[in-house]
Amino acid sequence: MEPIYTESFTITHTAVDRFRRLKLSQLLALCQEVAGSHFAILNADKESLEEKGLFWAVIRQRLEITRLPNLGETVTVKTWPMPTTRVAYPRATVGLDAAGNELFKVISLWVIMDIQSRTMIRPDRSGVDVEGTVLGGELAAPAGLNFKDLPKETLRTVGFTELDVNGHMNNTRYLDWLCDLLPSDFHREHPMKAVTICYLNEALEGQQVHLHWDNGSVLQVEGSVAKTDVNSGHTKIFTAQVEF
Repeated sequence: MEPIYTESFTITHTAVDRFRRLKLSQLLALCQEVAGSHFAILNADKESLEEKGLFWAVIRQRLEITRLPNLGETVTVKTWPMPTTRVAYPRATVGLDAAGNELFKVISLWVIMDIQSRTMIRPDRSGVDVEGTVLGGELAAPAGLNFKDLPKETLRTVGFTELDVNGHMNNTRYLDWLCDLLPSDFHREHPMKAVTICYLNEALEGQQVHLHWDNGSVLQVEGSVAKTDVNSGHTKIFTAQVEF
């Protein structure tokens, strides 16, 4: 068992925004990449799960940012699994700058899904055992988000480049959509300090996603798609809250 996995990255042009700060979506992508590398060491990587007809998905994440790294910086990312719960595999991640100062920390709730049925498999029925570690100082797992009276609406369509290897959008691409709701002038003066995002259902290629949102003291967003059966209404696919 390797309790902590560490990997370093240099921030490139393709990973930053117009102000040379690491994009929020790329930050979470780094966290997912190091988690995937660690799962491989733990014999719970994507390929091992696919042989069992399963795949990993992230359903909730909480990200707190001390400082977004800039273009050209080297970031050291450390990650470790925490004790498995009844339904999920929590994972903590911390990013450090070259001097060892904390840049960000993340808590992610990973779950195992059945490839065919697209339903969640509980850890005690998955056959996947990941030993957890608690170092102290980890973020608490986020609760669900429920919003009312979000007055603004933006319509987005899921395109090919927004799909991951599981054929749907994941939280990293939702974060790009969140950032697009606000203009450059706002982002210049208000770097993001914390994000909570809850993945609820799949968004597939070609689907139109209704983003209901409001940007008062925080940015609150709910994404939904129209139901495909005879029932009216929408199905929520994600909720998110961003603090500046």
